[in-house]
Amino acid sequence: MGHSGSTGHAGRGTGEAAGQAAGGAPIAGAGEPPSGAEGPGAGAGVPRTGAGAPGSRAGAPRTGAGAPGAGSAAPGSAAGGSAPGAGVPVRAPHVPAPAAVDIPAPTHRGRIVAALMLCMALAALDSTIIATAVPQIVADLGGFAVFSWLFSGYLLAVTVSLPVYGKLSDTFGRKPILVTGVIVFLVGSLLCAGAWDMGSLIAFRVLQGLGGGALQGTIHTIAADLYPMKERPRIQAKLSTVWATSAVAGPGIGGLLTAYADWRWIFLVNLPVGALALWLVIRHFRESLPARERDRRPRIDWPGALAIFASGGLLLSALVQGGVAWPWFSVPSLLLFGGSALCVAATVVIERRAAEPIIPGWVWRRRTISAVNLALGAVGLLMVAPTVFLPTYAQAVLGLGPIAAGFVLSAMTLSWPVSSALSSHVYNRIGIRACAMTGIGAATLILLAFPLLPYPGAAWQPALIMLALGAALGIFQLPLIIGVQSSVGFEERGTATASILFCRQVGQCVGAALFGAVANATLNARLADAPADIRPGLPGDLDSVSHALARAGALTDRAADYLRRAVDVAVEHVYIGAAVAAALAFLILLLLAPRRFPVHGEAASGTAVQNTRGEGLKG
Repeated sequence: MGHSGSTGHAGRGTGEAAGQAAGGAPIAGAGEPPSGAEGPGAGAGVPRTGAGAPGSRAGAPRTGAGAPGAGSAAPGSAAGGSAPGAGVPVRAPHVPAPAAVDIPAPTHRGRIVAALMLCMALAALDSTIIATAVPQIVADLGGFAVFSWLFSGYLLAVTVSLPVYGKLSDTFGRKPILVTGVIVFLVGSLLCAGAWDMGSLIAFRVLQGLGGGALQGTIHTIAADLYPMKERPRIQAKLSTVWATSAVAGPGIGGLLTAYADWRWIFLVNLPVGALALWLVIRHFRESLPARERDRRPRIDWPGALAIFASGGLLLSALVQGGVAWPWFSVPSLLLFGGSALCVAATVVIERRAAEPIIPGWVWRRRTISAVNLALGAVGLLMVAPTVFLPTYAQAVLGLGPIAAGFVLSAMTLSWPVSSALSSHVYNRIGIRACAMTGIGAATLILLAFPLLPYPGAAWQPALIMLALGAALGIFQLPLIIGVQSSVGFEERGTATASILFCRQVGQCVGAALFGAVANATLNARLADAPADIRPGLPGDLDSVSHALARAGALTDRAADYLRRAVDVAVEHVYIGAAVAAALAFLILLLLAPRRFPVHGEAASGTAVQNTRGEGLKG
């Protein structure tokens, strides 16, 4: 199905089988902890106690002149965020949220966490469990030319729905959005199991993705609502562990169900897990509506929501399918990019005029949130290197099978949750910004070490690099997510969290397209320079190279070695590009992030009680 120049989309199209069977995700980086593994992404996000003080080092004087209980800052704070060293809470001039969390007893809180972990398992499993079932699905339903949309459609739906669900959770409360997301996800799963052709299965996967978007964003927001700041690393590490375990186990579970039952069971297994999660949420999670808000009719920015869907859908479709379904500079690509640009312009106009915009301006005006959005967007871009290209490297260059290649990638998911859980000990001592800069600086050096690996090398060498990379990214992402969630109150936390996950998802799509072009260019150049005696019959892209090397006897030893070296060089260039993205994230934090992250009063206590007290968190 791949276009001859579609190299870098090795995790997509026909090449998805290699990366996914090895435990990687097509584009969304499912083999990694969620966008909230970070701080819960999952979108991330992608993807969470340490002992110590609640992270605040120095109290800051109260400066906002907002309405009682609203915690509103002066206009300058909303526009420019917190200046370096100023621990002033940044608040937008919006009305208070209609919902507030009743902090449950520890026993009930544990049951709520269990429900969140089950929902996280659903989202993680469905990112990878379908990978090993693709051959059987295609054999049963047909549609080989479009099967990559089983992954792309799900990704698009999750990404474009994240900002919408974030705003809705701030407007109506977390519980109704989470319950709706679980129901939509389960209905989509049931319909996927009953699909009659590839077109219907793709449509139902999109529906499933709309539910998955609600799960990814709302889970991380609820976790931040339930726990005070000093306890959040522990709960977020639990969620990221569930994501890592589920994502790595997904291909294996999918393979077992496909081999011993039927591919439709990979969707049906969601039903009992989702039903239990739904019961726990309905039974034990409580939200209350303040009396003054009960009669107020929320205003939903439906034009803005539709504009965001159109903008994101067109842009991500262009990025996902460019170079795969059609050339980059073809008419379809230009139309999609042009249409997305027009829709983005329309979205800006609509959101500026809306009373309650889906993506409020303060998301980008506040330095804390905008810097983290950009930094995690860059990290989403760099994550494409291990999740998409490493499985191909492990199989094509190292000669590993799909399962062994999956273990190489999974090394990252082992260290990520551990470093996330321990990160509070670091950022409570040196501050959030310094902790995150340390992590991403180390990640830059680790990524640059990959091109130094010997050829062909041993499997433990890239596995060790992935182990170190997971540890570095764990202490990078979690403090930033916690810093953003703690800088806003209950009524803004859903929107802020969703904006982070959205930026990371978009970064992954951009990374897949960009690094795909880098790998294509490198491989095409190597193939063009191949010796004349082995040039005839050589494949033309990374997809075809992987398949050619997998067929024993298809090539001479000399031709096979040349192809392995070509893949090795192409993946090395991708990792250098990923190191550049990591360095960009470092510079973003250095130049844009405030030295001291503002802490909203309610965030420090872990409750949704409105107040105006703010503490500066050293950044």
